Amino acid sequence: MTPEKKKQRRLRNLALLSLLLLAVGGTFAFQAFNQRAINDRLNEVDINVGGRVHDYYNRDTENKDVFVENYGERPIMARIRLSEFLETRQRNEANFTPLVAGTSRDDVENWTTWIPSAGNINDRENSNASNAFDQYATLIFGWERSGQDAPWYMPTFNHDNLDLRTAAAGHARDWIEGNGATDAVTDGATHPGDGIDAYWSAGGSFDNSGPIWPGEEVTNQTAQNLQQDRAPMTMNQWSNLPNEDKIGNFWVVDHNTGWAYWANRLDSEQASSYLLDAAEMTAAIEDKVFNGFYYYGIHVESGLVSPDQHEEFLNDGEQHHPELEEFLRGIQNGVMYDDGPNPLPNEDSAPAAFDFSTMRPGRIFTMAGEQYRYLENMGSGNHMIIRNETIGNRPFTMHNTVLTGWYDNLDAEVQAMVQPVSDDFITGNLPREDFQFAPGVWYPILDSFPEVRDDNTQVDITGSPRAFSLSMADMIRLSSQPGQAFHNQMQRVGVGNTWWWLRTPSGSGNAWEIFNRRSDFPNAWSHFHSRSINSVDVLGGFRPALIINPSAT
Repeated sequence: MTPEKKKQRRLRNLALLSLLLLAVGGTFAFQAFNQRAINDRLNEVDINVGGRVHDYYNRDTENKDVFVENYGERPIMARIRLSEFLETRQRNEANFTPLVAGTSRDDVENWTTWIPSAGNINDRENSNASNAFDQYATLIFGWERSGQDAPWYMPTFNHDNLDLRTAAAGHARDWIEGNGATDAVTDGATHPGDGIDAYWSAGGSFDNSGPIWPGEEVTNQTAQNLQQDRAPMTMNQWSNLPNEDKIGNFWVVDHNTGWAYWANRLDSEQASSYLLDAAEMTAAIEDKVFNGFYYYGIHVESGLVSPDQHEEFLNDGEQHHPELEEFLRGIQNGVMYDDGPNPLPNEDSAPAAFDFSTMRPGRIFTMAGEQYRYLENMGSGNHMIIRNETIGNRPFTMHNTVLTGWYDNLDAEVQAMVQPVSDDFITGNLPREDFQFAPGVWYPILDSFPEVRDDNTQVDITGSPRAFSLSMADMIRLSSQPGQAFHNQMQRVGVGNTWWWLRTPSGSGNAWEIFNRRSDFPNAWSHFHSRSINSVDVLGGFRPALIINPSAT
């Protein structure tokens, strides 16, 4: 697409059927977020707290991508709600007839809120007026592509947190920019792109000199959406998840109100995975309007707040799911369970603030500028922890360089707690052709490879205080039983669905990794995978681990 805004398009006619599909967005439709931003400015607080709803739509391909970007400097919490409208007119009729009685095209406030059934986000609730749309419109939620990682997007140029406009691209029409038009013709785009699937890719850029689109006159580079940890789900489905899986990068819909909540704090410069990926008309619409016209619209409204203001999502007069308050508190805290007197997972704290003896395996915590996952209590005051985020784009051949460099830059108080481990692990070697799964589980049988089996990391007073990579034996020990740090697939991958090196070789020129989740390898998600030691990939690398003992300081 050229930098200029797309000109208004006339509707194409297909067999005398006018296909009218639009998207009208309402960024910050939940006004409390903006009120707080005004207060910050009046108090001369210079920190920019803000987010932008992205709505990429193409009526020709029926692609429609809806997600939230945090362009600010502080975390936010986000929710989105969809409403629909459909009306039809036969060629011999003078007026359109709405699908749902009492609704009208011009009044988007009375469009029908999309409400899923309690147990299936892909099925509109039978007892709700929303169910009438099931026959004619299919909404595709989440984002999953065989053999592909998360999609890419163009970050917003508009960093004014008092500007209520969305980043609307292609045929998407921002509600303000389009002056509230509902004619499927008026141009209301506020962002580059033509709304087709995968319009943006790695390494792309856009020069907004002029400016062409609302916002700053700068050149932005493309960025990648967060990989969804799981497909969007309803609150009832969320309720059945284990506590350790209830907070993460995915959408949860309160099927009482239709509000979809991002199940995690959205940090600075992050963009959520897609809530909506496509809006497709079914063949039934041609049977209903075999010689005439129809108009179908989706209205997108949103609420974006600072985590400490999450109660604004509860104080809106609506009848929410009974567990919503607990859910929102969990998002704010980053965890769904009480875990002793320790600081919250996202609260950066000094080493002295933690009581590691009360931590449960898998607990996330942030210490002296680094975020970790707690792995296990090793006894005698020793605790094993691992960096939560992967150090990416590094080959296995740089193993010692990467780990040493990371360790040398740790806070001195953290280094003072680190215990010595062997300077030369006896890793053994498990060739990939000899890899055999143990019955009924995802990890291998190691009895024929005693060196691999016995390579468990322990304190070694003859060694040195340093960072290390986990071994295959470590991973099996930390993963094989419920309640352990890496008991399920989502717990094993790095932040952002990244793979990471183990120290165990997998034959000549290869080493084992913990595989990231990929739909083209459904049986290997988060499992062991052999990779060339020269492989370089931005989606994976190293996760340094430490054994610490607070009493050693």
